[in-house]
Amino acid sequence: MKILLIPGLTLLGFSDEHVARIRDAAGPEADVIVTTPTEALKHAADAEVILGSVPLELFRAAPKLRWAQATSSGVDSFLYPEFRDSHVILTSEKGLVGEHLADHGFGLLLMLTRQLATAFKLGPEAWDHRPDMRRQEVELSGLTMGIIGFGGTGRAMARRAHAFGMICQAMDRDAVPNSPEVSEVKRPAFFHELLATSDVVSICCPLTPETRGLFNREAFAHMRPTAFLINVTRGEIVVEDDLVTALREEKIRAAGLDVVPREPLPPDSALWDMPNVMMTPHTAGASQYRTGRNIDRFMRNLKHLHNNEPLEGIINKQLGY
Repeated sequence: MKILLIPGLTLLGFSDEHVARIRDAAGPEADVIVTTPTEALKHAADAEVILGSVPLELFRAAPKLRWAQATSSGVDSFLYPEFRDSHVILTSEKGLVGEHLADHGFGLLLMLTRQLATAFKLGPEAWDHRPDMRRQEVELSGLTMGIIGFGGTGRAMARRAHAFGMICQAMDRDAVPNSPEVSEVKRPAFFHELLATSDVVSICCPLTPETRGLFNREAFAHMRPTAFLINVTRGEIVVEDDLVTALREEKIRAAGLDVVPREPLPPDSALWDMPNVMMTPHTAGASQYRTGRNIDRFMRNLKHLHNNEPLEGIINKQLGY
């Protein structure tokens, strides 16, 4: 079995120890090659397994490919028709990235609710704005967080919200189990009610045809004018112009965004100049544990593959998650 290891943004490289462990898990007959995205084409003809991204050109060059594991939780880049409709198994980090995404989401929320972003921007002048800053600060205890998508990230957000004394409610496309923080996970029909009854709305779902543009003018019309929107999963779930309008017209109070509909966001986007917007450049996915978690799952999946057992983190390619 030939295995290609291809570094990327979320898995920048493979140490000698990583490669040795993967070779051990793959077995003595496996051919394990660390390669770059460009050089991968030279090794693709007889590759059966790839850890890393598989763009269309590489997919077409790898007719023996049986399984690919994404080095990201979102897999929308894999779901072009040829790969989506093929027999190739796709796995990902889903379920492994929720903790650090939730850390980041709460960081964005606190930057807004506690006026931390304002204080940082003003520097020494912040002392001249104390009364106004204090008037705008919000305590989270007792507020309601509405979570869209109750997978790993949504559950991690609920744990943090509960620790802050918040009430949690959630919805998901699928009939997923509840949690100690959420007694019942509602289905999509609850969407507008969740928006209308939440003080903080946290987008924790993947990008799929169903969720693309989900947060549009109609969705914002259902939200509270005092509500905060947090998004750390995929930017295309939000319609940019509709978000700008909602913020300008005070349909919602503020937004904390690690992801945006256009990346990188052009300097002329109105979002850059809004005082009620806090943005980071799609960095929520970073963690000192991420590489190890991904490689550990990959090694477990190699053993599952050898034993004809179900793999961890399998993606339903037709649904997109």
